[in-house]
Amino acid sequence: MDIIANYGTTLVLIAAVFGFLMAWGIGANDVANAMGTSVGTKSLTIRQAIIIAMIFEFAGAYLAGGEVTATIRNGIIDPGAFVDTPDLLVLGMISSLLAAGAWLIVASYFGWPVSTTHSIVGAIVGFGVVSIGPESVQWSKFGGIVGSWVVTPALSGIIAYFMFISVQKLIFNTEDPLSNAKRYVPFYMFLTSLVICLVTIKKGLTHVGLHLTDGEGAMLSVLISVLVAIAGWLYIRGQRYNPQDDSKMHYANVEKVFGILMIITACAMAFAHGSNDVANAIGPLSAVASIVAAGGEIGGSSHIAWWILPLGGIGIVIGLATMGEKVMATVGTGITHLTPSRGFAAQLATAATVVIASGTGLPISTTQTLVGAVMGVGLARGIAALNLGVLRNIVVSWIITLPAGAILAIIIFYVLRFFFS
Repeated sequence: MDIIANYGTTLVLIAAVFGFLMAWGIGANDVANAMGTSVGTKSLTIRQAIIIAMIFEFAGAYLAGGEVTATIRNGIIDPGAFVDTPDLLVLGMISSLLAAGAWLIVASYFGWPVSTTHSIVGAIVGFGVVSIGPESVQWSKFGGIVGSWVVTPALSGIIAYFMFISVQKLIFNTEDPLSNAKRYVPFYMFLTSLVICLVTIKKGLTHVGLHLTDGEGAMLSVLISVLVAIAGWLYIRGQRYNPQDDSKMHYANVEKVFGILMIITACAMAFAHGSNDVANAIGPLSAVASIVAAGGEIGGSSHIAWWILPLGGIGIVIGLATMGEKVMATVGTGITHLTPSRGFAAQLATAATVVIASGTGLPISTTQTLVGAVMGVGLARGIAALNLGVLRNIVVSWIITLPAGAILAIIIFYVLRFFFS
């Protein structure tokens, strides 16, 4: 308690710096989930992807990042265990921010797409064990996290596989792909819009103040999606293509349509990601700020100070702009060769999996979801279409993320205790 009384302002400033670093790491690593496939298929240049992601990620983080956040992220540790020693909780949260942020920056440097959620969870567990003891950690939460390493990629991969197969059979493997594109693409537009609307409603709009029931959200999503499908049908119908063009040109024209769909999906995923994953940076930071402001009293939840959300949004944007390119390259081109139609299938499967997870409470990593979806698209063309060396490195990085976050947090926690004791 004396540490909070004597160094309260200093602790908040340190937490703000480390929270910014964590947001930087999120931008560098996780934002590639939204834009990697668009860049890999050349639907967007890297510069265009960064500009679009900066706009939608910041909008999601700032507008829909939430007014209230749980003090302890994801309920991984029991806040009641720290009631008599709030200074340990403050130092631990600061340690977690630096540990998780540092690991994300290292992973981004090597181009490894890892889970930001698992990074911060591992860090929080690490300091919880060494500060209070193993009893402070709610170990039951770990079953879902470890299970998500298999369930999440598998689910998105299956959806992406069948989505891509349907596009191939209905459009590309036909005698007249352009005519079939005009017939079936409005259906894919309906599906895309439906998933985007559901993702946005589930992930973002509740924080803005728009509270819809599941039924109301579904009805609104269907209505908007029908309008989008009609608009898409009118747009495609109005396009004039030369019937004398060879099949390659027909395929290229169809791919352009899927490229547009993929960009729209990517924008929605960037908004949803900004509204959701910014909490990995601002959750622990908000906990520190609220505990210091309350003089050491630990509450179940806290109002986010006005400066925290912009700090997280700006950190994500800078991280994406400075270090996002390598992870984009891994996701977009490293796993398998992507075309707009393949990238669309992967992106839509990712969004659909997010909707399913939100509705069922399945613990999810957006990173693992997208990697699984890209794998599913690659498997649709045979195992030889996958770069197994890249996949091996990705899976290894997933496995070591939890212990890496924990070990770094333990080291930093002891260093901070030494300086502030």
